[in-house]
Amino acid sequence: MSINRRTFLKQGLAASVAAGLSLSGAAPAGAKPKTVRVKGLKAKRVLIITFDGIRVDALQQAHTPNIDALIAAGSASMETRDVMPSVTLPNYTSHLSGAGPEVHGVVDNSWKIDDYKLPAVETDEDGYFPTVFKVLKDNIPGIKTAFYWNWRALITPHNPKAIDDSLYADKYAYIPLYERAFEFIKENRNVPTFTFLYTVHTDHMGHLHEWMSPEYIKSIEEADVEVGKLIAKLKDAGLYDDAHIMFISDHGGIGKHHGGISREEMIVPWVIEGPGIKKGFTITEANNTVNTASTVLRLFGAPQPLCWTGEVPESIFK
Repeated sequence: MSINRRTFLKQGLAASVAAGLSLSGAAPAGAKPKTVRVKGLKAKRVLIITFDGIRVDALQQAHTPNIDALIAAGSASMETRDVMPSVTLPNYTSHLSGAGPEVHGVVDNSWKIDDYKLPAVETDEDGYFPTVFKVLKDNIPGIKTAFYWNWRALITPHNPKAIDDSLYADKYAYIPLYERAFEFIKENRNVPTFTFLYTVHTDHMGHLHEWMSPEYIKSIEEADVEVGKLIAKLKDAGLYDDAHIMFISDHGGIGKHHGGISREEMIVPWVIEGPGIKKGFTITEANNTVNTASTVLRLFGAPQPLCWTGEVPESIFK
């Protein structure tokens, strides 16, 4: 059985009407998420690498041999839409929760577990919308999860009980995050792992110097160096060949700002490579940031909650 966004909305409307519920209300906290099981690839390890605030034309202009190698080795979309508003917390929550702000309730960068404008349609026993970390921990025996980041608010929509290892660093001190990510993957080489590795300094360079400025482009190139070092370590440790690696971003920018609906803000790169993924393939089907978590679940063979609206871009598979 599969479900798409249109089916989800129809089912949600019918259920709300039948139960006499307000469409603006949330499911009771602690309600067991309804899921739909999908066939997966039984991935061993999945690593998401992400730079904040990456425009597609910036990635194409910058000298990024390591990201270019990921693109060549896998499937890539340079036409992926982010969700509105085109700001960080709604989009990374969407990447990692398989749904948009209208569903998970993170509508701006100020969201807190006890202070929000719109309730999530469904929450776990602690009040969190079910993100990919919780779904994986609930469904993949022995899996270890990790979250490495350097913009403090980024982790707030995720239930900390579902994250096994985490490290927060200063906004410009992102190299320790890459080092910790490798150690986590190496230490857990015999169990499935899901690792989220994020850096914000690229976004900050856009705000300080403008998107597409030399300083902004340089920040992308500097981060690409660390991507190369991490991949080299994974290869040396025998941890690369059976890994799925994704490269994503949350939004672009124009001038010194973002949050609007221009193409420069709303279109981002989306890349995946690994076992079972087509090599050198350009994704032409419509893609959105909400599809990231759905793809991760498909890789691990985990069920997707019915409250999610993300879809897997099927064309990426061999």
